[in-house]
Amino acid sequence: MIDPQPDFQPRPGYAEPLGPGLRRILAPNPSPMTYRGTNTYLLGTRALAVIDPGPADEVHLQAILAALAPDQRISHILVTHAHLDHSPLARPLAEATGAPVLAFGDATAGRSPEMQVLAETGLAGGGEGVDAGFAPDARLADGARIAGDGWQIEALHTPGHFGNHLSFAWGDILFSGDLVMGWASSLVSPPDGDLGDFMRSLEKLRARDWRCFHPGHGAPVEAPAERLDALYAHRRAREAAILEALARGPADAAQLARLIYHDTDPALLPAATRNVLAHLVDLTQRKAVIPQGKLSKSSSFSVI
Repeated sequence: MIDPQPDFQPRPGYAEPLGPGLRRILAPNPSPMTYRGTNTYLLGTRALAVIDPGPADEVHLQAILAALAPDQRISHILVTHAHLDHSPLARPLAEATGAPVLAFGDATAGRSPEMQVLAETGLAGGGEGVDAGFAPDARLADGARIAGDGWQIEALHTPGHFGNHLSFAWGDILFSGDLVMGWASSLVSPPDGDLGDFMRSLEKLRARDWRCFHPGHGAPVEAPAERLDALYAHRRAREAAILEALARGPADAAQLARLIYHDTDPALLPAATRNVLAHLVDLTQRKAVIPQGKLSKSSSFSVI
């Protein structure tokens, strides 16, 4: 598989300066889904905000604490969403520092009524990699502002990859979590992911001018508008490919994924299948396709 960002080679555990008042620490959890690992961000100069503390890893916890100078402390812990590579270290970090954990809500917060119905019927088994026990100390609504020592963050509810997903705006810089990354497109896996929400979140971000995105994985996105446009076009192209394939006959998500993602690393094919399922659920809701029988992850679909 071709490395999408070969020049992005941060050292795990090292607090790398990204600009005045901003550092990044890479967690030691590389995988086909996390790329080099989870990016944890430290914002501020004295009282710091930690954005996405990362997975339950004692080595990473100690790396975050070791990055603090004698005159520094952690005052806020911000979590973009409740996936196992982003949120589990929040509670141990809070216990070590006394800082509150702030997020949109628990692992089911922000889920649309349609996705809740699908979750109750067992669609996709409730989602893979979910931090089901995650619970913040305080909830951040869309547009909430958090002021710290020399910094201010605006929380933006950007569901799609996950229902409780927040992005954090720091002026014209955005911490985009897993909604927008440069090395890959985001996984959207129902019922925790919702493709309709994902597209609306892209449109929401596109309505503002940004200088840079710092994502949950991979290198900074230096041309945010172009990346948002590319992700939107990519999803519309996938939708068109699915409809074209279904015009030739009924198929399920796995069959469509093998057909459409023919050049994908086999290790990523299960994720590709879930992305196709997200499109099929969205197309079902829009009455463009219909499942044969009860909607499920193994349903066969036809165009209407």
